[in-house]
Amino acid sequence: MTDLPIPDLPVPDWQTISQIPIHESAEAFQAISLSPKIRTWPAYFKMGIAHTMPECYIREGVYQRLLEATRYLPDHLTLVVLDGWRPFKVQQFLYETFLALLSEAQPDWDEAQRIAQARQLVSPPSIDPKAPSPHVTGGSIDVTLMDADGCLLNMGTLFDEASPLAFSAAFEGRDDLTATQQEARDHRRLLYHAMRQAGFTNLPTEWWHYDYGNQMWAWHRLEAGEINAESAQAHYGVSHPHTLEYMWRSQLGLPH
Repeated sequence: MTDLPIPDLPVPDWQTISQIPIHESAEAFQAISLSPKIRTWPAYFKMGIAHTMPECYIREGVYQRLLEATRYLPDHLTLVVLDGWRPFKVQQFLYETFLALLSEAQPDWDEAQRIAQARQLVSPPSIDPKAPSPHVTGGSIDVTLMDADGCLLNMGTLFDEASPLAFSAAFEGRDDLTATQQEARDHRRLLYHAMRQAGFTNLPTEWWHYDYGNQMWAWHRLEAGEINAESAQAHYGVSHPHTLEYMWRSQLGLPH
């Protein structure tokens, strides 16, 4: 799969994405650390960010497709999950922090410019039932690869790096790549094609971000001509892993 380039895909049209209907499947969540085939490294929890969790949760359908993706990788490589379902407060923190840093770094930009730039890395926090942030649905996942020794592969940038090189296809169509960049390009291709074969779509501004079942996934499929506008719909809306507090709140009729 290292011979197959990553296509240069369009940046999401957030207005159109927000209008795709959601028919919630009520699918349960799966704790990824239970899998013997996938490793987890909950990056934001390891960073000490408030309200994060020491586990990576995703919808069961996402989990099954993630297992499928492992079958398309070379035997010596393993998928590593960095983030899955994300609490609203964490989404809010990430977005507001990056937006504030953009205001400091680009004081001449207007608000629209800063928001457009921020959305390439972090979606605005939303638990609107009709237009939720992708990660709060349990349908988005951030992944990378590691070798048999537990070393993360060179992917060209760090996870969540705010750089044009973080675009999935940043190393495609170039004849001036260094050996290190060629290696990163090939690793990205392995990850991309394994995930795509399993039914995921990729956010083109982030080599690590993949979607299944949410509005972002439906929009990418629509853009690729895999479905038509009449059949475009998402399966996952705002949801929450069934933690003890969540269960008790549900049983007591309290808001989640």
